[in-house]
Amino acid sequence: MDKLKRSSTGITGVELISSMRHTDNRGSFSRWFCQNELAESLPGQQIVQINHSVSTQQGTVRGMHFQYPPFAEFKLVRCIAGRVYDVALDLRADSASFMQHVSVELSAENDTMLLIPPGCAHGFQTLTDNAELLYLHTAFYQPDSEGGLRFNDPALKIDWPLPISCVSDRDAQLPMLNQYVSGLKL
Repeated sequence: MDKLKRSSTGITGVELISSMRHTDNRGSFSRWFCQNELAESLPGQQIVQINHSVSTQQGTVRGMHFQYPPFAEFKLVRCIAGRVYDVALDLRADSASFMQHVSVELSAENDTMLLIPPGCAHGFQTLTDNAELLYLHTAFYQPDSEGGLRFNDPALKIDWPLPISCVSDRDAQLPMLNQYVSGLKL
């Protein structure tokens, strides 16, 4: 019996992956990752890096980030404390959902993570103070291959649920969409 349940989101390759929590008198247990169970979602890929972010202030926005080929990556994102509004934006030139995005609430309680495939940008807004995310990556971070789009670009049509309270200087200076109109070639 699988311990991870996969659900599609309407954007090819972007999936919700839910852990099945088992509870008894001791507490609970859930599987957060299994290479075998996720082999179909991560074809031929291995997790090579795990990162952890902490955002202390509600309303903080991080994103929209991605890696250019040949370092484009699958990313699995799970909230381990607090709650976030998580967004995946399809930038793949050959995708039927090019320039569409999906958004989901991830929380420490809902046992769900978002799988973001290569060619999609990722960002989130914290819905609580002290929100923490755990990221599993299939490629090593390459600073010269990082890309991003401005989180508040009206062309992205992302409706952040809270007023923006904090954003990094780097994210505030990311380019607008017009630089990527033709999409990413993977």
